[in-house]
Amino acid sequence: MTTKLSKRYEGFLYTSFLWKSDSVFGLKQFEIESSSSKIHITTDPTLRLGKYIERFVSFELKQQTKVKIIAENIQILKDKITLGELDFLLLKKHTPIHLEVIYKFYLYDDTVGASEIEHFIGPNRKDSLIEKLNKLKEKQLPLLYSKECQPYLENLGLQATSMLQQVYFNAQLFMPYSNQNMALKTLNNACVEGFYINHKQLLAFKACKFYLPDKKDWLLIPHTNVTWLNFDSFRSITKDYLKNTYSPLCWLKFKNGDIKKMFLVWWQTKNI
Repeated sequence: MTTKLSKRYEGFLYTSFLWKSDSVFGLKQFEIESSSSKIHITTDPTLRLGKYIERFVSFELKQQTKVKIIAENIQILKDKITLGELDFLLLKKHTPIHLEVIYKFYLYDDTVGASEIEHFIGPNRKDSLIEKLNKLKEKQLPLLYSKECQPYLENLGLQATSMLQQVYFNAQLFMPYSNQNMALKTLNNACVEGFYINHKQLLAFKACKFYLPDKKDWLLIPHTNVTWLNFDSFRSITKDYLKNTYSPLCWLKFKNGDIKKMFLVWWQTKNI
């Protein structure tokens, strides 16, 4: 488990910020240099991926000499009902910061929306980048200034008005197979990790080998030391995924040894 955890952490560190500075919605990225690529923590295997990533960020922050975590995962309640959660309150060079952590997988579909940001959607079309950005701006970040949050801050000796708000927003992006080398203008091109296809295009990869990682292993940098599936086995296994409107991420190994990350999506679009 330690080795798997380390490989997931390595993949997490390898993932780039989705944009630089505050170029998207005025949301300032919290940029630090990682001082350790090895992780030593205990994680709950039942954690969903988002919470799992927060444990990675917590470990990373604790390695920073100029960063001090004041509190993390602060539940803000009203009449015993949870209004939301503040991911991290910290000091960076003595400056108090409210930090929200996000790690996402998005696919580019220019039939959705009218801008580059609006074109990125979740693999199952149930969420999108623009929805997440709006939620950050309209709900998650304003929570710091709510009257319900003030007692929590006072107990920590903090004032909302004196705090900066920043995000730690990493993402893996996937382009249509037919346009996988398209350059992004607003978002960080270093986030592009692969491409996506639907079942109609699968035959083009009949000579390849396939691997279906667990959800938390979507973080991994692809490598050869896995049990590969042949084309027929992969197609058979993924039939149920697609039937249940679930788009799996897989690793694709070509005859020349190259390995790529790829989503096999259940939906159709003219631009795949």
